[in-house]
Amino acid sequence: MTIAIHPMHPGFAGEVSGVDITRPLSRDAVTAIEAGMDRYAVLVFHDQPLTDDQQMAFSRNFGELEATLAGEMTKPEERRMVNELGDISNIDHRNRIRARDDAKRLYALGNRLWHTDASFRATGAIYSLLSARVIPSAGGNTEFADMRAVYDALDDATKREIDGLICEHSIAFSRAELGFADFAEAHRAKIAPVRHRLVSTHPVTGRKSLYLASHIGGIVGWPVPEARAFIRDLMEHATQRQFVPAHVWRVNDLVMWDNRTTMHRARRYDDMNQVRDMRRTTLRGTGMDVEQAAAA
Repeated sequence: MTIAIHPMHPGFAGEVSGVDITRPLSRDAVTAIEAGMDRYAVLVFHDQPLTDDQQMAFSRNFGELEATLAGEMTKPEERRMVNELGDISNIDHRNRIRARDDAKRLYALGNRLWHTDASFRATGAIYSLLSARVIPSAGGNTEFADMRAVYDALDDATKREIDGLICEHSIAFSRAELGFADFAEAHRAKIAPVRHRLVSTHPVTGRKSLYLASHIGGIVGWPVPEARAFIRDLMEHATQRQFVPAHVWRVNDLVMWDNRTTMHRARRYDDMNQVRDMRRTTLRGTGMDVEQAAAA
């Protein structure tokens, strides 16, 4: 059966059929999926009952897996899975629903802010792949913003203004937006601000995108209040409904997205009474960070 991709939103997000990603893929299949990612930025694979090992094996077709920051900051005995899998759930290592004031739950609420995975690292992530193992009866959808269309819709004056701007990203900033500041001193180096260009160019398609996230706390050379007000304006522009479809999860869905050209957020659900168990793999970025690019 040949891989087919059905568009789900004008120019953005595609539904994939004709492939079983629980099994090893041919080079042609991998190439077809990569081409689909370049075109649609988000791909949805239904009815894929993946194990953790199968999810990691599928993900490795596209690059090197990145260890999760949350896993790095969690004691080994309290992890539910290996560190290359992101535990996007509301349950602890004993499979109990986390209490309302549980620090890990409060930290994870940051996933409900618009963000780009791993933009708080010096080299941001390429793809993220999220597998739905258990879903709530209502809510818990994931929204995606097409940051290519967002850039295209800016007026020319704004495009000129933002060309070359460098933003500072830190997960400490996004969590502080929610009032969360419970980072151990030993982890301070992991959450130090890093710099990324506000406008990025896709290495294959050449399309420009806004590289935005709730992790942005400043713009290099700008006063902080002005920078944050400007970033807020750009976020409001980027999250208009015409740029944002929502994925309504089914059990055994896998959704794959390109962090270089999208933003996303999780939506609320009854996390005090229902389980939402998702597993995420993330592919380490391969491009130069801002400092390396400046020295090249």
